[in-house]
Amino acid sequence: MGILNVTPDSFSDGGDYFEPDAAVARALTMVAEGADIVDVGGESTRPGAEPAPEEEQLRRTIPVIRAIRGRDPDVAISIDTRSAAVARAALEAGADMVNDVSALRDDPEMADVVAGSEAVVVLMHRRGSSVDMQEGGGPHYDDVIGEIAAFLCERRDVAAARGIEGARIIFDPGLGFGKRVEHNRMILRYLHRLVALGQPVLVGASRKRFLGRGSEDDEPKERLAGSLACASIAAMAGAAILRVHDVRATVEVVRLCVAVQHA
Repeated sequence: MGILNVTPDSFSDGGDYFEPDAAVARALTMVAEGADIVDVGGESTRPGAEPAPEEEQLRRTIPVIRAIRGRDPDVAISIDTRSAAVARAALEAGADMVNDVSALRDDPEMADVVAGSEAVVVLMHRRGSSVDMQEGGGPHYDDVIGEIAAFLCERRDVAAARGIEGARIIFDPGLGFGKRVEHNRMILRYLHRLVALGQPVLVGASRKRFLGRGSEDDEPKERLAGSLACASIAAMAGAAILRVHDVRATVEVVRLCVAVQHA
């Protein structure tokens, strides 16, 4: 899954693909590099980010989704949003997947939008909101893997009760979303336990802060080595989808991991 943020304030590439033409070109480049899914987001969900109004998300994402679909009828397109209205418009424009970092909690209509379509939905674990989830360095867990697993299974049950079949549900443990550094490392170490829950698992570690050196001059785009290490760990643990900025390099790493697993 290639990340396409059409935002001015995303933590790593904010502003890089804010213009529609640049966004579409980037999407096609990622597909050529091996991306199976393009994840289009019009609202930053980085720690401390302010919510983007639905009208602005629609303005940013819908023309891009239509253009990508017009240029490539086969690539899967995901809309990264917590808004039911944005999800509905994106699906009508050609998207196939809803990536909801709130796991259907922030908008009470989101479950109905997904249930009334054929879309796949990503349910992500998150403590708090984008504004406060990392305050004080992140929350406390008694059993980070067990608590994430329980949350994801509970959200799966809610989704099923609202008419979303299990075959359309993907789990995301939410690396960096209300987690301390040690929590993120534990998630990667015991990712196989989440894979064992029976849903495909998406892992999004690319360029996140816990991969950095922790210094003031640490730039997200300099975190390629850590991002690829996490991609390798996740692939070997059975993750179904890797959400990444650096598609070409990640594809090369994953191909080697798969080859080793089948040697």
